[in-house]
Amino acid sequence: MSEHQFNILVTEPIPEKVIQYLGEFGNVTVGEVGTYQNEQALIDDIGSYHALLCMLSNPISKNVLQAGKKLQIVANFAVGYNNIDVAAAQELSIKVANTPDVLTEACGDFAMGLLMATTRHFYQAEKYLREGNFKGWEPMGFLGPELRGRSLGIVGMGRIGQAFAHRARAFGMNIFYHNRRQVSADIEEALQATYFDDLNTMAAQADVLSLNCPLTPETHHLVDSNLLNMMPNHAVLINISRGPVVDEAALAEALQNGTIYAAGLDVFEEEPKVHPKLLEAPNCTILPHIASATFETRNAIGMLAAKAIVQVLQGEKEQNIPNLVSL
Repeated sequence: MSEHQFNILVTEPIPEKVIQYLGEFGNVTVGEVGTYQNEQALIDDIGSYHALLCMLSNPISKNVLQAGKKLQIVANFAVGYNNIDVAAAQELSIKVANTPDVLTEACGDFAMGLLMATTRHFYQAEKYLREGNFKGWEPMGFLGPELRGRSLGIVGMGRIGQAFAHRARAFGMNIFYHNRRQVSADIEEALQATYFDDLNTMAAQADVLSLNCPLTPETHHLVDSNLLNMMPNHAVLINISRGPVVDEAALAEALQNGTIYAAGLDVFEEEPKVHPKLLEAPNCTILPHIASATFETRNAIGMLAAKAIVQVLQGEKEQNIPNLVSL
């Protein structure tokens, strides 16, 4: 243990490069996976730490923040921060940081891959082969829809939504989008994208509906039974945003009933739990929150969070820390 004046808690293992960087400025403690996924564990341990680098699965509630008597900053290892009570943090003069921009390309790649895996039944086909069922090429085996000429409706045309749209355009898809506000004409022109101010209207016309929006009170269960019933029965739902944006019970029922064709999900409402009906639903590709899982991106996420921690502990002015969160 070094003799730095600052103590830093990292709730789960992250790239060693990031730990080494933080270790130059403070005494770093790294928790085990799952240790801090409940409020009480954080309350019990946070009191001696000046900085916290946490995951989306860690509930940084007002009670946790109040227990952090020495806490100066909470940095999320994620672009989102719905797990942090930001209002409470600001009341307690605790800074909050996230990691925007660095996941954009990895998530754009992943969204395209998830769409391909879902429509072309990659998992089911591989399982079929591994179980010894492949006896030769089958003309009717694992058929799925082509993407060229289909419409992709993006909910949330931010950086990641735009990255996905660029890739989908290369596959010959037509781009629709719904956003809180219309993006610039330059972006629309580059993506040849059509804006819908009404989500229901877009959902009724989209062959693929992709969720790329943040989790807010307005987007909680944005995709419910009503919206699912408006979608074409050949439609595919893709979610790499946040699990609670989708009513998972309603989605499972829609897949079972053929209300929509398929779904590809990388996030879940009660992670790490997956709704049991989704586990049984047909044409449902489910993955363990890996959209940003590239060596380069996970290192970049960690370093961006770590640099915010160091800047705050060293007394840097807020305006010089670009990834601080404010209400």
